[in-house]
Amino acid sequence: MSASCCTPGRDPGTAGGAAAPIRAAGARTTRMIKLPGGRFLMGTEDEEGYPADGEGPVREIDLSPFAIEATTVTNAQFATFVKATGYATDAERHDFSFVFEGFLSEEVSRNSPVVHEVPWWHAVAGAFWKHPEGPGSSIASRQNHPVVHVSWNDAQAYCAWAGTRLPSEAEWEYAARGGLEQRRYPWGDELMPKGRHQCNIWQGVFPTVNTGADGYLGTAPAKAYRPNGHGLYNVVGNVWEWCADWFSADFHTTGPRTNPTGPPGGLAKVMRGGSHMCHSSYCNRYRVAARSSNTPDSSAGNIGFRVAA
Repeated sequence: MSASCCTPGRDPGTAGGAAAPIRAAGARTTRMIKLPGGRFLMGTEDEEGYPADGEGPVREIDLSPFAIEATTVTNAQFATFVKATGYATDAERHDFSFVFEGFLSEEVSRNSPVVHEVPWWHAVAGAFWKHPEGPGSSIASRQNHPVVHVSWNDAQAYCAWAGTRLPSEAEWEYAARGGLEQRRYPWGDELMPKGRHQCNIWQGVFPTVNTGADGYLGTAPAKAYRPNGHGLYNVVGNVWEWCADWFSADFHTTGPRTNPTGPPGGLAKVMRGGSHMCHSSYCNRYRVAARSSNTPDSSAGNIGFRVAA
C-alpha cells in the first residue's frame, strides 16, 4: 500500500486480475454541458497552494470545444453499467478498498489493516462501490450520490461503455472555474460567502471531529449545492475526480499550451477537486487549481469521476 495526503493507494504493479473488455453501448452525451473552449489561465501561484504539486506557474491554455457532464457519475448510473456488462471493479478484483475509519464499526476497524502513513484509512476486505463501508453496508439510500471506490481503470471501462471519456486535466479545470478567471473556488475567492456552505468538505477538527455543518458527514448527492457558472455541480469537495492525464509536477512547465494532455507516461493519474475529507488544517485541495494523484488501480471511499466528450 502507498499513501498520499489525500487518498491511499495500491502499490504500482500489484496484481488484481484483468478487466474484461467493454463493448460500447452508444454515445450518451445528449445531456452534457457543451463548452466553447478557448483561452483561459490555468494553474495558480496562490499562497495557499502547494507549489510541490505543480499547481503553478499560471499559464495561458487554449482548448477546443468539448462537452462535460454536470455531475459526477452516480451510484444509479454505475449500477446500470454493471448490470449491462457484468463488470467487476478493481476493488472487487483486489478484494479490498480503502475506507475512512470514522465510517467503520469497531469490529471492522479492528480487523482491517491501517495505512500507517495516514492511519485514518483502513484497507477493508469486501469494500467496493456497492458496499462502500464493507460487507453489510449499502447504497440503497445513496442512489443519487457519486459512485465511489472506482479506480481510474474502472472509470475508463465505464467511459468505453457509455461512449464518453475522462476529461483532460486542462478541460476539468476550465470547466470547474465556471467562467471565472483565477479565482480560488468555482464561485469566487471566499470559502463561505455570506456564511453559506458552497461545498462538502470536513467541518471540525480533522480527523477526529466532523460536525457535518455543511449538511453531510460523507458524500453528498451529486447535485447538492449550487452549480458553478458553467452549470457543473460539486466540482470541489465531495469526491476526488479522475482525469485522463498521467501526473507530473513539472511536465506542464514546458509542455504544450494547446489542448494539453499531460506527459506520455507515468505511475499515477491526476485527480482533481478534493473531497468531503478535505480540511484547511490538513489538505485544502478543494481549490480549483489544486492537484493530486493515485495509481490507476487504486480506489477509496472518496474517489469518483465525471465524464466528458
